[in-house]
Amino acid sequence: MTVSLIHATDVELSHEEIKRYSRHLIMPEVGIEGQKKLKAAKILLVGTGGLGSPTAMYLAAAGIGTLGLVDYDVVDVTNLQRQIIHGTKDVGVPKIESAASTLADLNPHVKIIKHEVPLTSENALEIIKDYDIVIDGTDNFPTRYLVNDACVMLGKVNIYGSIFRFEGQVSVFGAEDGPCYRCLFPSPPPPGLVPNCAEGGVLGILPGTIGTLQATEAIKIVLGIGKPLIGRLLLYDALEMSFDFVKVKKNPHCPVCGENPTITGLIDYEQFCGMPAHDHSQHTDLTPEVIIPAISVKQLKSRLDSGEQLVIIDVREAHERDISALDVAIHIPKGEVRQRLSEIPHNVPVVVHCRTGGRSGEVVKWLMEEGYTNVVNLAGGINAWARLIDPSIPEY
Repeated sequence: MTVSLIHATDVELSHEEIKRYSRHLIMPEVGIEGQKKLKAAKILLVGTGGLGSPTAMYLAAAGIGTLGLVDYDVVDVTNLQRQIIHGTKDVGVPKIESAASTLADLNPHVKIIKHEVPLTSENALEIIKDYDIVIDGTDNFPTRYLVNDACVMLGKVNIYGSIFRFEGQVSVFGAEDGPCYRCLFPSPPPPGLVPNCAEGGVLGILPGTIGTLQATEAIKIVLGIGKPLIGRLLLYDALEMSFDFVKVKKNPHCPVCGENPTITGLIDYEQFCGMPAHDHSQHTDLTPEVIIPAISVKQLKSRLDSGEQLVIIDVREAHERDISALDVAIHIPKGEVRQRLSEIPHNVPVVVHCRTGGRSGEVVKWLMEEGYTNVVNLAGGINAWARLIDPSIPEY
């Protein structure tokens, strides 16, 4: 059993709350005093997307008294396959407003605090300091390291979760005598090595599983019951329906939580990770010495209509071409480009495309490093083509 972080000496439950939480109150592990601790707790959710949706909804339903939400994005139709806190009516609405509305309807006794800003080194400490627990529902490495470091410096528990395709991870970092995220991952992977969900996809149900596990860990810590995932990394595989655990030890030499920390203030995490954390990043090009030439879909259409000889290369995976494809494009998946350079000419213009332009931009950079001077990236990818040139092609 753990010791609860929450004191609820001045908290009372109304008759309506007692009825609402009756299934908690009859459990000896919760009871009246436990429910008061839940009401006294203040939890910050970084992100109201895939992981933040189920986490926020279950924490609100459970009676967490104060939920802070950090998000600056707007609801997109592609979110609805997994981000269950939002609905079709919310497309185009700020996620933080949609999420707050859903939570208020779910439980009007919960206080919602909205932080409609990107979490940065400039505001993280100020935002996090007033909460007991932080739940990391982010999808990028710079923000994960930022959340971790800020929590360590403020002495806050950080409940980590990540998802990709059919697999997920959960752990509890920053607890007393426990490891932090940097103890497990001292440095980020090279930029472009790990695709995000927009590139690799994610099973819509997966964030429900992982987010619910994060919420469970938060409830256990607030109540001071059970064995939280401190010093353990849970690995979940939906295809195998398996749960595995990896022990994670506190690193005495960790630069943030170690015996002699060398990082005592928040740093530039985008520079540290070599990738932007969000669309509002000041580092829109973290490798400015390499300029990726690009062409718009309207420019490509004009050049094709003029009869210009072009080679168009589609670097998406085969199953993506089943969704949408340009008939004139040659298919060379991103992972095969280095082995199929002989198929890419040097003497005619080459246009590389993917879904939205991210993967193809990386391929153009590789080709330039191999000496190609005739390659350009299709800005916006095939989705931009579908939206601006040929609406008969579906966006995805």
